This record gives sequence, structure tokens and C-alpha cells, in this order.
Amino acid sequence: MSNIPTKAEILDWIERNPTLTAKRDIAKAFGIKGAARIDLKRQLKELEAEGHLEKRKRSYQDPDRLPPVSVLVVSHADKDGDLFAKPMEWQGEGVEPIVLVIPRASDPALGEGDRILARLSVVKEDTHNYEARLIRRIGTNPKRVMGIFRKGSEGGRIVPIDKGADREWIVAEGATHGAKDGELVEAEQAGPKGRLGLPKARIVERLGDPSAPKAVSLIAIHQHGIPDHFPDDAIAEADSKKPAGLKGREDLRDLPLITIDPSDARDHDDACYAHADEDPANEGGHVIWVAIADVAHYVTPGSALDREARKRGNSTYFPDRVVPMLPDRLSGDLCSLHQGVPRACIAVRMVLDSRGNKLGHSFHRGLMRSPASLHYEEVQDAIDGNPNDRTGPLLEPVLKPLYAAYAALKAARAERQPLDLDLPERRIELSEDGTVKSVNFKDRLDAHRLIEEYMVLANVAAAETLAAKKTPLLYRIHEEPSQEKLDALRETAEAAGYTLAKGQVLQTAHLNRLLNDAAGTDDAELINLSTLRSMTQAYYGPEHIGHFGLALRSYAHFTSPIRRYADLIVHRALITAHGWGKDGLTPDDMETLDQTGAHISDTERRSMTAERDTTDRYLASYLSERVGSEFTGRISGVARFGAFVKLDETGADGLLPMRALGREYFHYDREAQTLMGSDTGTMIGIGQKVTVKLAEAVPVTGGIALELVDIDGQKVTQQRQSPAGRSPRRKSTKAKRKKDKIKRKVSRTRRPK
Repeated sequence: MSNIPTKAEILDWIERNPTLTAKRDIAKAFGIKGAARIDLKRQLKELEAEGHLEKRKRSYQDPDRLPPVSVLVVSHADKDGDLFAKPMEWQGEGVEPIVLVIPRASDPALGEGDRILARLSVVKEDTHNYEARLIRRIGTNPKRVMGIFRKGSEGGRIVPIDKGADREWIVAEGATHGAKDGELVEAEQAGPKGRLGLPKARIVERLGDPSAPKAVSLIAIHQHGIPDHFPDDAIAEADSKKPAGLKGREDLRDLPLITIDPSDARDHDDACYAHADEDPANEGGHVIWVAIADVAHYVTPGSALDREARKRGNSTYFPDRVVPMLPDRLSGDLCSLHQGVPRACIAVRMVLDSRGNKLGHSFHRGLMRSPASLHYEEVQDAIDGNPNDRTGPLLEPVLKPLYAAYAALKAARAERQPLDLDLPERRIELSEDGTVKSVNFKDRLDAHRLIEEYMVLANVAAAETLAAKKTPLLYRIHEEPSQEKLDALRETAEAAGYTLAKGQVLQTAHLNRLLNDAAGTDDAELINLSTLRSMTQAYYGPEHIGHFGLALRSYAHFTSPIRRYADLIVHRALITAHGWGKDGLTPDDMETLDQTGAHISDTERRSMTAERDTTDRYLASYLSERVGSEFTGRISGVARFGAFVKLDETGADGLLPMRALGREYFHYDREAQTLMGSDTGTMIGIGQKVTVKLAEAVPVTGGIALELVDIDGQKVTQQRQSPAGRSPRRKSTKAKRKKDKIKRKVSRTRRPK
């Protein structure tokens, strides 16, 4: 007869395997068969009665697992000095979990009764269930400063790197955290002003050499003026928020709305679920649910949180950190759809026909409880026939229906023909000390595309609903390219032997035909980059203009209110349109939509620039140890002062200055986007394959300088120096340049299809 596991063993199994909680899963795990299942059933019933488990349909799970970011209250320190805490809001009926606080050297001293916001990790120890790392102590929000530490006889001073900073900070001898003279440090205010009226600071993090990789993103934050410190009133508001209850909401907790995110995601603002439509009139159809965190419940119009969120406009993402739009209490806790935790949401139910066309939709303000937080790779592995312990139980009831609905959406997408650019995205992986460990191109899985299509569909539904209900909102607007940019793209395409027809209303299908013609050829990257450059910048505004790139007439951002203020405005508009409460759009919101749209379009561009600059600096740092090495790449741009090369290995952009092209003079043709050697006739144009030598990589600026080795497989001939050190003759007459230009244009041939 099989041995029945103890209650502790059952609880341990359920905690380690949250998706394998059906009675049959537990029986299989412990090898329980036949009549022994009766004893197992008795054990589970007792655990349920004791409050350790709750039964939901046919599975058992912990009644309320603590979310990864939680508010704790410090309870006591044991005889060894270890500090323990307990959750502020324990909703479970079972035994309250015990949390061990793991302090860092830079953390402030904590005492009994202190409330803290902490990031938790599950452990299985005799004395505690979780370990916590301090984010900050609630009720305190000390001002932070970043600068260069200058060591003195009794501590030292910090010289801020902010351009607008007008005073230094004093650091006491015991608050230097071991910082060395000249190091970049981050510090927080440690008390009132000291002598000479200067504020006191305590160093909380040493960032080392100001040019080192770990400092890169912080410097970008300060250079671009991205707010990275929440005001006291915003923090106090966030700390005062309580989890939303069921009152005034639909109970969606039985819907298996799962989140699918990157493996290193800390927050989850969207969840989805799909199933076959049971309506006989819609044979082969699907029903899709998309649930989004109800941020509007916590961030109300005119509040301190609202003012700060609008000021920031959006979250900003760097390889080593995130500057969030909302404080951790919201972004990492109350507004994150964590597994097994009740969370407020606004959900949309959408009905598709068998070809993926949306037949109808409806919005719901509800309370959900996600059964699983999954990442893209494991979801794709499960669909490809390699499920793990987490995805196995969800494969048939949840994952396969999601992919079935996605297959229908793909068919509808193919008919709609949104712009289909193929531009791989880089991923910079950092080591613990902040140095670049590797640079890879992210895989594009069907799991990624599935979530993208679901989110696009939900965004369309939001825009259509608000337009139909005549409720003001911020649309996501993408206008078609200007005639000047189209002419430049057409010339680039023709130079490579392709055609982009004139004299017709431009549609994305025309651009896709060009992209498809170049796909799989040496010109693919050139055509994709040139098409991208021809596009206008998307922006936010109250006008119903449409989205050219997505080939959609109505489009708004609804799916990421944790990280985009535009989505929060759309959520408020939905609340107003449905009469769900008093936390919808205010008259002031409606009157200032133009200004709000312009402002958050600017903050989005600011973040994009800061993120790009940071990536460039990290790549320069990564390549700085390989000066003198050769790399392959392609010409990605041409200018009067040289050519730009995108390196194949890392995607980094480097400059080939004129002096690195050889000793001859190069004529710049702006219209044809080429450089031509005056003596050899060497032509350099966008898309050409090159081998280059890395001459310089400067982490502080992100600059990468290159030298040309060969172009299209032909070695570059270095011209011998003219007598008396003079430069070679320059064929610079207007007649000669015009003749060369005509000759080049005539020599271009069109590729056979």
C-alpha cells in the first residue's frame, strides 16, 4: 500500500508546484493509487478545514500567497539579531506567514513597529516562509543625490552631477560606505543642514568609476532630466492604498487569466484567456478575454500620484534598472497581476469569427486572480511539445485555446496588412557588477506575437467603444509618411533594384510588397531600415486620425496603464463611459487632452533617447576591450563627414570618418546617399557589406570609431601619399561630378522578380 504523505509534505508540494494542485496531480506525485486515494482525500479535507488550503473547483492552493512586493511590519528581532516581519494585510485564513528581513549594508536601521515596502522571495525554512529585501521604509522618503565623492579628513563631500545643482553635500566619516575619492556615488539625505548650511548625506551605493558600465544608466537619467525621485506626498498616497475588494466589481476570479511576460519581469499588467465560442451561430469562432490592471482605482484625477504620473508620462527602461511611472507600492504590488493574488482589473471580452474578425466586445470592471505567471519561452516550449511542471496542467485548458484564437487573428492580420518590418531587437545582458556579459538578438516567438495581437485587439476595442459613446480620449496616432520621405525611400529601393510604385494612395500593403521582395536577400536589412526611417513618429492626441503602420482606423493605448499615462486616461474614459464610478475623466482632464497628449509624446521621446544613449554606452563599453579587432557589418547611413556601419555581431552603430576611408577624396552625393572616391571610383552606399577594424570605443560618450578594411569583399586600396605630403588630386569640378552622377544612375539595374 502507498504511503500517505504528511500534511506538511502536501503543503510543501503545493507551494513548490502551484500549477499541479488537482487531487490527481498530488496523488501522482506521491505514487498514491487505488483505495489509498481515500486517505489522501481525507488529508486534503482536513487541510481545507484547518484553513491551510482552499478548494477552487478541482484543485487546491494556498489561500493567499504574498505578492512579490508587499508591505510588512517589523515584528521582532531574535536572540541572534535576525529581524522578522509580518504582512500588513494578511487575507488568508491559515497561518500567517513569517518573513525574515535580509539587510544590506546601506539599509537604514529598522526597529519593531517599522512599516517597510519589501521585495519577497519564497523559502522553505523552519523559522520563516519568506525572505525580504528592503525597498524603502514607509513614512520616509529621503531626498537622493548622485555625484562625485571627494574624500576629506572627516568623511567628505559629494559634488552633484546635476547641471542645476548649486551646492555640495556633506558626508560624515561613518556614512561614506567605503567610497573612494573620485568615485560616482548615490546618497540620500541623512539629516538637517550641517555647517555652512550644506545638507548632510549618507552614501547608499558606490558606482565606481563615473565612466564604468554600472553608472551609465544613472548618468543618462540625469542628463535627460528624467524624474527618478517621487515626491513625499506621492509616496504617502501610494503607501495609504489598500487592495481593492469585490464591491462594485464583477467576480472574474474563476477565469484562468494568465500573464505571459519576459522571464525577468517584475510586474504583470496584462492577462489573457481564450476559449471556443459556444454560440452555434458562430461556428469555429473564439472568445478572448484581456484583463488589465485597474490603475485608475488607485491613481485618481488631481491626486499627488496623478500629478507625478503625468509629469513622468511613462516608465523608462534601461538594461540594469527601471525608472517607473508609479511608486513600487503600486507598480510592483497593488497594480501587478501576481499569481494567486486577487487584483482589480478592467477586462474586455471579445468575440471573433473563424477568420479572426472581431464580431463584438464588451468591457467589465472586475476582480481577477491569475492562476499562473508564465514567461514567453516556457509557453512556447509547451506548445512545441515540451511542457514543464508549470505549463503542463495548463496546456489543454488554457494554452492551446489561446493559440487557436491567435491562429484566427493571424489570418485577419494577413488580410489587414499592417506594416511588417523585420528588425531584430538587441538584448544586453549584464553581470552582477554591471559590466556587459553578452549582447544577443532577442528571439521572436509565436508567444510574443500572440500577446502583441491580443493587446492590439484590446486597444482597438477601447478606441471603438469610446468613439461610439462619444467620450473624449487620447488616441495613438500614426500618420502616413511625408512625400519627401517616400521619395527618398523610393530612390533607395530603385538603387537596389526594387520598385515602389508612384501615383497612388500609399497603403501598408505597398510597403510590405517591397519588404517581401527584399526578404532573404542581402538588401533585406537596407530596405527594412530605410522603410523604418521613412515613417513618421507616432504620438498621442484627441483627434481620430488613425494608425497608418497598424492599418487601423481606431486605435488607443489601453493595455499598459502601469507604465503609460495615455493608457490611464483611456481607463478613466472607459470608467466615465460605463458609469462605473467617480474615478473617471474629469472636466479638467477633457479640457487639457491636447496639452496632455503633447506632453506625454515629448516624455516618450525623451525616454527613447535616454534608452538609446544608454545602449550605445553599454555597447561601447563592451567593445572597448576589443580595439583592433575586425568585424563585419553593413553601411547604415552616409553623411558628408563619413559613413555609419551597423555591426553584425552586436548591432552597434559605429562611424567610419572620412579619414578612415583611404587617402583619396570622397564626393558626397546627398540625393543618392553615396560617397565616391575621386581616384579609384570606389562607391560607398547604404546596405553594402563591409569589414571594419575597431579603432576606438569610448564608454563615456558611447562613440565607436571604425576603419575600413574591405567593402563588398574587395580590399580597400590605400592611396600612396603625394609628393611633399600633399593630398591626392580632387576631381571636384561641377561638370565631372554631374557626369559621374548621371553615369551611376544609368548603370543601376532592376532586379528580376
